[in-house]
Amino acid sequence: MESIKEILNQFRKSKIYNRFQNIPLTEQKTHIQGLRGSQISFFLAAIQEESPNIHLVVMDDQEEAAYLYNDIQHLLGEHKALYFPASARAPYQFAEHTQNANVIQRAEVLTEINASKKRVIVTYPEALAEKVITQRALENTCQNISVGDALDMDFLIEVLFEYEFHREQFVTEPGQFAVRGGLIDVWSFSNDRPYRIEFFGDEIESIRSFDPADQISVNRFNKITITPNVQERLKEEEQISLLEYLSNQATFWIKNVELLSGRIDKNFEKAQAAWDKIKEQTVQLPPEKYYLTTPELHTQIESASIVEFGSKFVFKADEVIRLESQAQPSFNKNFELLIEHLQKLQKERYAIYILSDKSKQLDRIQSILNDFEVEGKQIGKDIQFQPVLCAIHEGFKDDDLKIAIYTDHQIFDRYHRFKLKDSFKRSKQALTIQELTGLQKGDYVTHIDHGIGVFDGLEILEVGDKKQEAIRLLYKDKDVLYVSIQSLHRVAKYSGKEGKIPKVNKLGTNTWKNKKAATKKKVKEIAYDLIQLYAKRKTSEGFAFSKDHHFQNELEASFVFEDTPDQEKATIDVKKGMERAFPMDRLICGDVGFGKTEIAIRAAFKAAVDGKQVAVLVPTTILAFQHFKTFKERLEAFPVTVDYINRFRSTKEQKETLQKLEEGKVDIIIGTHRLVGKDIKYKDLGLLIIDEEQKFGVAVKDKLKTLKANLDTLTLTATPIPRTLQFSLLGARDLSVINTPPPNRYPVETVVIGFSEETIRDAISYELSR
Repeated sequence: MESIKEILNQFRKSKIYNRFQNIPLTEQKTHIQGLRGSQISFFLAAIQEESPNIHLVVMDDQEEAAYLYNDIQHLLGEHKALYFPASARAPYQFAEHTQNANVIQRAEVLTEINASKKRVIVTYPEALAEKVITQRALENTCQNISVGDALDMDFLIEVLFEYEFHREQFVTEPGQFAVRGGLIDVWSFSNDRPYRIEFFGDEIESIRSFDPADQISVNRFNKITITPNVQERLKEEEQISLLEYLSNQATFWIKNVELLSGRIDKNFEKAQAAWDKIKEQTVQLPPEKYYLTTPELHTQIESASIVEFGSKFVFKADEVIRLESQAQPSFNKNFELLIEHLQKLQKERYAIYILSDKSKQLDRIQSILNDFEVEGKQIGKDIQFQPVLCAIHEGFKDDDLKIAIYTDHQIFDRYHRFKLKDSFKRSKQALTIQELTGLQKGDYVTHIDHGIGVFDGLEILEVGDKKQEAIRLLYKDKDVLYVSIQSLHRVAKYSGKEGKIPKVNKLGTNTWKNKKAATKKKVKEIAYDLIQLYAKRKTSEGFAFSKDHHFQNELEASFVFEDTPDQEKATIDVKKGMERAFPMDRLICGDVGFGKTEIAIRAAFKAAVDGKQVAVLVPTTILAFQHFKTFKERLEAFPVTVDYINRFRSTKEQKETLQKLEEGKVDIIIGTHRLVGKDIKYKDLGLLIIDEEQKFGVAVKDKLKTLKANLDTLTLTATPIPRTLQFSLLGARDLSVINTPPPNRYPVETVVIGFSEETIRDAISYELSR
């Protein structure tokens, strides 16, 4: 498999690369014409590796900036690119709701520039509009710490208070610190994890970053910089634009100078209008102290080294670079068209690269090309392409270098999502620090060795010569148990029947031990019953579906979103179950929008390719029509017939559909409980898919029992009824759980604010533009 470094070496032979080796950092104006797709990412990556300069790239909007940032990260490595966002995400998110991830990234950029680290910095107009602290002020505001430094702990605590850090029992977000014995935990605003600084007397013995959820160390450092919230510490004399901050250290790449000026103007006008309303009641400085103005922008970029690379050019060029290139064509999942195009490129001696972040996708493409037939003749077998395990946003063809770099998601018409830093991710530990800080005195908890107790707060204990933090648990007869924070994985928040008060255990007795032993015995009995059950199921005869056809690979690769790990595992489990010689009975449990229907489509298609019919049973007529549209849309490129019946269709239409179903002319039928009626006859039913089984009545379920005796059955649900879930947990039916949300799914955010027509208007405008 080709490496991305070998491709970048080819870009270093280009005219852009050669002309940028000795580009001056003042007043040079360069136009690059003809860039297509993610070509800009490859040139920036090739130039950056050996360039002595910082490159600041200003894209047209946040989405474009995020895609370019991801491209550079994938081409050069995670730490070679920096993303400079606006401090707040949306008009309805005020100062107290500002995303810490955004503040951290802004501080990180300034810290890296101060450390003279050469990076590609990617930003957009709204972020560039917000001024930043000066270099001198940042140097005076930051505290550098190294292992081996002689430093008084009390002095460092005073510095943190001066930086307006808050002292807490545990650090859970930037701007907090905690002191425990000879340790100081502190979360700097220029790092996405907190640091743990260990003292030996007045000397720093070690510095580690750690996961705030489970307190486990991640990396060791010899030197760190503690940075306060520079966004909150801006003063009148300490505010400049990022362009001025970089001064003569950077080449500025701007996609559209005209659009940048317009956005800066619009941003400043909004800030001015907001300030005009409150200037009589506030000591806040006027907006020009916080936001960049258009005259300032023009002054700063006129004297700088500017590269314009969009379709509109403003400055008179000292040098013009013209490229011959095209964007990746749209194949609309037409593989005959793709093969013809690749064959043409091969004849013209282009080097063809197909990029994906998943090796499975690259294997699928190779398999499809090898197996694709037209009139019984394989037409794609001779195509030679280089698979590259790397994700970029858009493909392109460079006619100067004779290179075609295409992406898998554009070939299959899949949605490609950018990924930015998350604020904080919860750990899967039993009792996380976030939960611990949320516990109230009197809450019930369960210790794995001692049973149910009552949480009674945190306490500092002296163990030997050192102080340690522990949680205090109360048991029956006022017994007390102290649990070190290093042993939190042995404690879980109690969960039981709502409204029922649990019985607190007594320390030193065998009650909890006996209860665990009884549970283990019961589990063994269940396991014995399961072995018998599985033995009985394996003796039942069912249809063993064949291995995946190349059509199956084509269908799965064309899914518009990226499979989540759980979704991928569930798909594999379903297909394995269908390929066995005994009937499959699997329950897929997952939240709404987590991809259950896509798994059902893949299973239905697998059955249809093997000549079997599929019945999709849904609880409502509207859902039947929705599923019909979804199945029809996903399978329209394949020789599979999808139909549906519900009460909205006329008697004549229903009769025609049922006639086709009996004759085998319908491969996949979707409908409500009507599908289990006595008048429904299938030619060769092989798979039954039940959506939201809990919504069907007892009569329908009794009919289903007779229908699915020797039939592969797949059940989908977001809210399984206890009986269904119990059967799955006992192993009477297989269970797949989809816990991971799709990569493009944002968590729901709820903010309570006073009524404001302007906020509503701005929020709607923001969402529409997004």
